[in-house]
Amino acid sequence: MKKALVFVLVAVVVMSLLVGCGTQAPQEEGTEKIGLVVSTLNNPFFVTLRDGAQAKADELGYELIVLDSQNDAARELANVEDLVQRGVKVILINPTDSDAVGNAIMVANDANIPIITLDRGANEGEVVSHIASDNVGGGKIAGEYIVEQIGGTGKVVELEGIPGTSAARDRGKGFNDAVGEANDIEVVARQAADFDRTKGLNVMENIIQAQEEIAAVFAHNDEMALGAIEALGAAGRDNVIVVGFDATDDAVNAVNEGKMAATVAQQPDRIGALGIESAAKVMTGERIEANIPVELRLVTK
Repeated sequence: MKKALVFVLVAVVVMSLLVGCGTQAPQEEGTEKIGLVVSTLNNPFFVTLRDGAQAKADELGYELIVLDSQNDAARELANVEDLVQRGVKVILINPTDSDAVGNAIMVANDANIPIITLDRGANEGEVVSHIASDNVGGGKIAGEYIVEQIGGTGKVVELEGIPGTSAARDRGKGFNDAVGEANDIEVVARQAADFDRTKGLNVMENIIQAQEEIAAVFAHNDEMALGAIEALGAAGRDNVIVVGFDATDDAVNAVNEGKMAATVAQQPDRIGALGIESAAKVMTGERIEANIPVELRLVTK
């Protein structure tokens, strides 16, 4: 009887160990790790960027560790410290802020882990390469389109992204360069809405209260543009031209439905994939370009 009981207990222990092992897919020994730190996964653009990186990592046989900074520079720093401890070979980072990210980058620099920035650049720290759309060129595309659509005259609004990010700075520069060439266009409001749809809605509501005449709105990303469209619709100003940036699914649908005039199309999945391809080259000692541009185009109905 005692022997039978011991046999049953051993069988139970073995089965529990097998069940425990089955809850997590085993990693191949020797699989090299790449880290990806994303500013926020609460934005469809960066979700697509992550998916593009993951697909390419799977294709090339790398383990990709993705961490979300939730638009918090302190969390971003902690994420990079975590990746250093986990032994990644390269870190891809989409900064929360082009200045604040320098602290995180220097942690990786001290650990001799190469850094590649995606979509937004870094103002401090050593970076091997920066992969992004031509944000100045994209802002100019949007500005030129607005100038054409309103006949070179009228009052326009600019909804800016997170202050301090290279994307916000560069898209704003391109846009203002374009509208600045039209003498009869006045930018009556420039306010940050932090690339966020709800903030875009709230900021636009406030601007509507202060501005009786608005011919067009340029938002530094689609989420803010969609918030602005909601505010304009509620105020009965459906005739205002709204141009976004990113060409997310929601934005393209809005363009096709005639709610949004246009959006500047980025390729976030391509940015993510190029990040992994570049990381693979760095790990084999291959030199890569310091700046790798990704093509843009204007999406209209």
